[in-house]
This record gives sequence, structure tokens and C-alpha cells, in this order.
Amino acid sequence: MKINQHFDELVPNYLFAEIAKRVRDYQTAHPEKDIIRLGIGDVTLPLAPVVVDAMKKGADDLSKKETFKGYPDYEGYEFVRKAISDYYSSFGAKVDADEILISDGAKSDCGNICDIFSGDNVVLVTDPVYPVYVDSNIMAGRKIIYADCNKENNFKAKPDFSVHADIIYLCSPNNPTGSAYTKEELAEWVKYANENDAVILYDSAYEAFISEELPRSIFMIEGARKCAIEFCSLSKTAGFTGTRCGYTVIPKELERDGHNIYKLWYRRQATKFNGVSWPVQCAAAAVFSAEGQEQIKVNLGYYKENARIISQALDELGIYYTGGKNSPYIWLECPKGMSSWEFFDYLLNEANVVGTPGAGFGKNGEGFFRLTSFGDRDKTIEAVRRIKALLS
Repeated sequence: MKINQHFDELVPNYLFAEIAKRVRDYQTAHPEKDIIRLGIGDVTLPLAPVVVDAMKKGADDLSKKETFKGYPDYEGYEFVRKAISDYYSSFGAKVDADEILISDGAKSDCGNICDIFSGDNVVLVTDPVYPVYVDSNIMAGRKIIYADCNKENNFKAKPDFSVHADIIYLCSPNNPTGSAYTKEELAEWVKYANENDAVILYDSAYEAFISEELPRSIFMIEGARKCAIEFCSLSKTAGFTGTRCGYTVIPKELERDGHNIYKLWYRRQATKFNGVSWPVQCAAAAVFSAEGQEQIKVNLGYYKENARIISQALDELGIYYTGGKNSPYIWLECPKGMSSWEFFDYLLNEANVVGTPGAGFGKNGEGFFRLTSFGDRDKTIEAVRRIKALLS
């Protein structure tokens, strides 16, 4: 037998595994140090009470014959999809319940969706880029091209109409840079995709953090239903990082190469995925209830305030950054001309604060650094104090 040789093309260590190793080595050498982690984007607040109650009830249902549930529908239960459809309507996007498929998260769907596309398609990603978009396509042997994000375009790449791509990954608000596209900027990408007969794979995992007049869905853009698939997750919206639930939206009219995209993805899921459990789907539906929306806004507000605290410190230090307003991520330029990993080690050793080196997100990430607002409030304040003391 033979191994998929494309795995040899991957960076040996996944970015966050390398960070964990360095932090672990430092902690072993300095067990007395109090390390504050503002790196990996995992949430720290508990699930909303209404969500927990719904999950408990769902679990209790499984203990009784008359309410027991086995394998779920491949596309997810109708009541959950209807709740999500209504949620889209609340901010002006038309998405029908039968265009939504429930999954275990946006990360897996963003990587798995390309199972339905030919291996000779050209994939375009913006750089810096969330590693899953690149790594999953390297594994499949696809050609990948890059659209540059940098200080000149405020880390929001624009389409180059002289370059052809078949599959386009966009993330807004962006991970790692925190930048968010305007309606006009997204419209340019939709125009590009339709002119190239391409498909946009749109990751909207952080849409709930948008506070300005920015599109919260690609389907708020005219023409997007003819060229886009949207992925979203409850991980950051409602704290489901350990619970695992997300959803993918595929317009029923979206077709390429004589095939209906929804039907292809449904067929793929029916073969390789057995659905999300009843208790988790009950909890997911509760997120979109009126009570659930009010409760998760409290948690979102907590993280937004953390982002404001970090951003204010960078303003005081005169450090360039993007994000922090419509995003839980703050993307800053490394001070003193340091490289990303140099600044990582400097911050870890001198301030005992952990962030994420921008170089791990692509060539345009070199010289930049990502901090997240998902930490504990007191620890975030202390981390900011240490950073200001170090860089002032």
C-alpha cells in the first residue's frame, strides 16, 4: 500500500500544536510563572442557561422509549433548520430551512466540502489564511493561489479579474486578521465568482461579532445565491467549541458542471457523516430562541469588551492593528521590527503572555501577531498591563 504523498507537502506541525509545545516547554522550565493565554481562539464562558436546559431535556428524552431518538436526519432536524432560517431573516438574508444542513462545525465542513469538487480545480485563498483552507486542499493535491492581504489594503484582499480560480475561500470577519468586508467589497468577489463560474466558500463563523453596518451573510449580496456556499458555527457565537455544532447553507439553485451542489453535498454527508446528536440539536435550537439570543448577547458583549481593552492598549502604544471591533481577533504589527516567532518568544519569556505568530497563517502574516478576546476578563486586563509595561 501507499500513503497519500500530499501529506508530505504539509507543514510538519500544525500551528497550534507548535505553540502548545513551546508553551509546555517554557512552563516545565519555569513552573512558578503565571502564563496568560491569548492565543488559541477557544471560549472561556459557560453555555447560556437556556441552552443547557435544552440540552438536559434532550438528554432526558433519550432515557424514555416514547421520546428516544436514534440516527438524526442527515440534514438536521427541521425545527433547528427553521430556527436558523428565521435568524437569517432577522438581519435581512433570505435562507430557506431546506437549504441548511446541520453539522459538527464550520471547520470540518470547510475542509470536507471539496470532496464534491474535482481535484484539478484551482483554489484561491486570501493570505494570511486560516490553515484548514490550505491544508485540506494540499491533502487533496489541488493547486492553490493566493490573494495578498496586507497593510496597503487593510488586510482585505480584492479579486484580480485577470486571474482565474474555481474555488474561493473567504472569511469575514476574518480569522486571523479580524478585518471585515463591506457590502461593496463582497459584491466584487461575487461578481468575480460569477464571471469565472467559480464557487465562493464563505466562512461566517464570526458574524455575531459584527457591530457596524456590515453584511453578516454572503447571501445579503445580490448574485451570491448563484455562486456561494456559507458555513457558520455556534462555537464562537454561543460557546459550542466543546459541544460541536454548526451549519452549512447551500442555495437550492446553485449548480456547477451540470450538477446540483446541494444534492452532491447531501450525498456526501449521507455517506460520511451520521449527523449531530439530538441533545446538541435541541441546544442549538435554543440558541436561536428569543431567550437564547438575549443570553448569548451577554457572553458576546463580554468578549467584545475584552477586545476593546486590548485594542485601547494598542492605540495607546501606537501599534498598528486590524480587528477588535467586529471580531474577537486583534491582528497587530510586531513591534521593534521583530518577526512573528521572535515576538512570540519575547512576549512569552518577558511578559508570560501567549499569542499566535502571524507567520503561521501564511507569508503575509510574517511580522504580525494575533491576540484573541476569548480570555477571562481579569486575565485579559493583566495581560494588557504586562504588554504595556513591556512595550512602553
